[in-house]
Amino acid sequence: MRTTLALNEHLLDEVKTLSGARTKKEAVEKAMTEFIQRRKSKKLLDLEGKVELAYTVEELIKRRRKDVPHR
Repeated sequence: MRTTLALNEHLLDEVKTLSGARTKKEAVEKAMTEFIQRRKSKKLLDLEGKVELAYTVEELIKRRRKDVPHR
């Protein structure tokens, strides 16, 4: 999707440098991807202590192997 944005050049240059991106598009995509991953991770961490699992570790492994038999 083509979009026109007015971006802070200093921020964009820093993102390119830190991420190793070669283009502005790549830099913005990497920044957005990392932002999304961090927010999703934070949501999971916020659930700590709020979700009760009724399975033991062994039961979880057994269920995982059943769901994904090739592993």
